[in-house]
Order: sequence, then C-alpha cells, then structure tokens
Amino acid sequence: MTEEKTYTIDAGGQTLGRVASAAAKALMGKTRADYTPHIDSKVKVSIVNASKIYTREKKRTQKTYTTYSGYPGGLRIESMAQLVARKGGNAEAIRRAVSRMLPRNTMKTSRLKNLTITE
Repeated sequence: MTEEKTYTIDAGGQTLGRVASAAAKALMGKTRADYTPHIDSKVKVSIVNASKIYTREKKRTQKTYTTYSGYPGGLRIESMAQLVARKGGNAEAIRRAVSRMLPRNTMKTSRLKNLTITE
C-alpha cells in the first residue's frame, strides 16, 4: 500500500498557472514512482504564501469566471479582481485554477480535499 506524502509549494513570486499546474500534477500522483491513473494516491499538497503570488494587472481585470445556474438571467460573470476582493485573498483563485486542471472524474472532489492554501 502507498504511504501518505506531503508536498509544499511556495507561491511567492510565481505566476498563478505555474503554481496551479505543479499542485494539480502532485495531487494526481504523477510525481510518484507508483503512479496509477485509477488509484487515488494519498498525496496532500499545501500551498504557502498565496498572497505573494505574481499576477499582472491585465490578468486581474480581464480574467473572468463564469457560472450559469440554468435559469433565465442566471449568468454570473466575475473578474479575478472581484473574486479576490470578495473572498479576501488569492486562495480561491488558486483553488479554482487547480480544480480546472484536474481531470473531471469521481476522484476530483477527494483530490481537492487534500489541497490546503495558506495566505
């Protein structure tokens, strides 16, 4: 059986995509020698210094997050700056980026529970 492994990623000075792709790769277990796609690898990832992540002003204003409830008038569009202001930090932007880099299957929710982000 595989033992639990913990990875720590320092987000200070790095861009959002690089931090998110490193976290997604570790959460999937692709950094381990015993990687098997259909088995949940017991990997925990913690991202530190999320408030010091490097994002350009253009990304903060032009990057949008879109959700649709399915009802008429239920389209919600929010920029990255609005998301960061509403949630009080970059943690939610990192969490959404990592979530969208993981494969859409039944293991996605359990993998995201192993992700911790500290400002």
